[in-house]
Amino acid sequence: MSNVSPPLIKPITLGNGPRAVTLETPVILAPLSGVTDLPFRALAKSLGAGLVVSEMIASWAMVRENRNTMRMAEVVAGGGPSSVQLAGCEPDAMAEAARIAVANGADLIDINFGCPVKKVAVGQAAGSALMRDEILAGKILAATVGAVDVPVTLKMRMGWDHNSLNAPTLARIAEASGIAMVTVHGRTRQQFYEGVADWDFIASVKNAVKIPLIVNGDITTEAKAAEALRRSGADGVMIGRGAYGRPWFLKQVADYLLTGAHTAPPTLAAQKEILLRHYAAIRAHFGEKGGVRLARKHVSWYSHGLRGSAAFRAQMNRLDNGAAVEALIDAFYDPLIESGFIRQDEMALAA
Repeated sequence: MSNVSPPLIKPITLGNGPRAVTLETPVILAPLSGVTDLPFRALAKSLGAGLVVSEMIASWAMVRENRNTMRMAEVVAGGGPSSVQLAGCEPDAMAEAARIAVANGADLIDINFGCPVKKVAVGQAAGSALMRDEILAGKILAATVGAVDVPVTLKMRMGWDHNSLNAPTLARIAEASGIAMVTVHGRTRQQFYEGVADWDFIASVKNAVKIPLIVNGDITTEAKAAEALRRSGADGVMIGRGAYGRPWFLKQVADYLLTGAHTAPPTLAAQKEILLRHYAAIRAHFGEKGGVRLARKHVSWYSHGLRGSAAFRAQMNRLDNGAAVEALIDAFYDPLIESGFIRQDEMALAA
């Protein structure tokens, strides 16, 4: 029997008026640099993600309408809302970038106060660095909210380090600035992705504000999603690395939080078809040469846990022709499908 008392999530409405956005199932695909490109977001959305968020977009590059940046900021048409995440340290540039993103179809704007990467947080004084300057942070939040007629959200960490856990304070500043929802990753900037996400601390952020809050960090199973919600008191979950190689996972999480029942993952044959669909979309979006290269990490994630996957990945990573990779995928997956192979983690669910 499930230990979930359903439902643990309910719809969230952000904003007011004609541009208000309702998240019917607040199980959100996190913005992930180099991962949540348009093909991945479109696939996750089609498989049941409640909201998808673009890779982090530099506001100055958006304002200059850099070609690659504009491609990164493309939104997924249909099937629920899409968000564009912006980063920057200049209020005017963030405001203008938000206007451009909305003009190009964004339903939501998300502001990044969480990126821990040195190039962003130190070199550009953006991302998680803004948690160290609450005055500037407030100006950026207010300028962005004032620039657009769609809801604006915020993603941040607990603080710069464990000596400055100011996420509750910044959440109050965000709420006063008109931010519609806050997401908190349960680590500090100095932790990067090490250690364990502190879902209990996120409860202090939830208690500081009245706007919806989303918990993020280490949500890799349905049970962890439920536990993160219980311990944080959050209104929804954001999933990042847990979706690597399984874009269907967000729907599984949503089903579990709504009903308390586990939804079986796609069959291995269906997983192969999803992989091939994803692979074709990457090549179409980025071109043959770039697409084959960029797709390697995704193909590797899909194959994780399958018998013989290490040798498959080694061979796949040496190929630079998309058709050859597709033939290799057939040769690898088809015998496993015919033999009825099931991953160990999927066996546990079946039992």
